[in-house]
Amino acid sequence: MFHTILVAVDPSPARHSAIRMAADMARLTGAKVHVIHIAATMVAWDTAVPVEEQSEAEEVLREALATLREEGVAAQGDVISAVTGQIPAAILQAAREQQADLLVLSPHHRGAVAAFFNPRVSDAVAHASDLAVLLAPEGPVPSES
Repeated sequence: MFHTILVAVDPSPARHSAIRMAADMARLTGAKVHVIHIAATMVAWDTAVPVEEQSEAEEVLREALATLREEGVAAQGDVISAVTGQIPAAILQAAREQQADLLVLSPHHRGAVAAFFNPRVSDAVAHASDLAVLLAPEGPVPSES
């Protein structure tokens, strides 16, 4: 079924459910997981401003990898730099490079007006992808009974 799962994480709490869902899918299918975190940069006029420090980006990745490995899932990862408007393209490029057959993302819900001015990365990735895309809920993943 799935051989390589790419999970894209950001610093928001929603990353925890995406990581857990990727771990569950990997255990079910025997897939390996590749985690990416985009170290985003905003550009205003002629100035590039990092959205987060490199050390913060690396910590988000380290935490995700540690969680997956604790769950017994083979996992590797990368921090990738991209301008905010190019994040969906960077995720899709990473999926191609890793030969992923499943993408796991956590959408961030917002109102229609906010989404119009600032489209969700998950929407852009899902619409442009030719791979299966699993959108993890923002809240906690229900535990098994």
